[in-house]
Amino acid sequence: MSALAYDSLLSTTAVISTVFQFLSGSIVCRKYIQKKSTGDSSGLPFICGFLSCSFWLRYGVLTNEQSIVLVNVIGATLFLVYTLVFYVFTINKRCYVKQFALVLLILIGVIWYTNGLTAQPKQMVQITGIVCCVVTVCFFAAPLTSLVHVIRVKNSESLPLPLISTSFFVSLQWLIYGILISDSFIQIPNFLGCILSLLQLSLFVIYPPRTYTGQGYKLVEQAVPF
Repeated sequence: MSALAYDSLLSTTAVISTVFQFLSGSIVCRKYIQKKSTGDSSGLPFICGFLSCSFWLRYGVLTNEQSIVLVNVIGATLFLVYTLVFYVFTINKRCYVKQFALVLLILIGVIWYTNGLTAQPKQMVQITGIVCCVVTVCFFAAPLTSLVHVIRVKNSESLPLPLISTSFFVSLQWLIYGILISDSFIQIPNFLGCILSLLQLSLFVIYPPRTYTGQGYKLVEQAVPF
């Protein structure tokens, strides 16, 4: 298989697996619709997902990376739908609108600033790539609060194993793709994503999931992908 064909195959599988990862939000939204309430959950991950996909979509357009464009068109659309669903069922609509408005201002501000660099296309791509990296690294760093909690209680039950496993697989695919096309802006955040995912997966071995029975904790049988 030629290098070009391998690149194409990897980008296709990465797009498919990433879209499936994005679709996990539909499960959450389905619960909101069934309960007709968002409960105590936060809709910020949906808003931030929309921001991240929008920035990566911009980056894909500037670099003419069709796989990046395709996956983030789908991602931005899905996260916008999830954002609207959350808005319908949350009781804190005013606060949620403010959060979304702030994200839109950031998005518009970065696009407006980079549009002023049309005479310097390399700098335009570089600044957009840096913004994409920062936003993505912030998302990957978000679960660190959960890691502190798991270490404190010595119980990994609160960590979503399927989601973490999927995140590792998706990050690994995009990392390899970034290496093949020599794009450091794709490599860096996905390398950090792989490291953080592995760190979280290791906690399932160090602190196996347990449930409280009233008389103490008992181990929960759960397959760990090691």
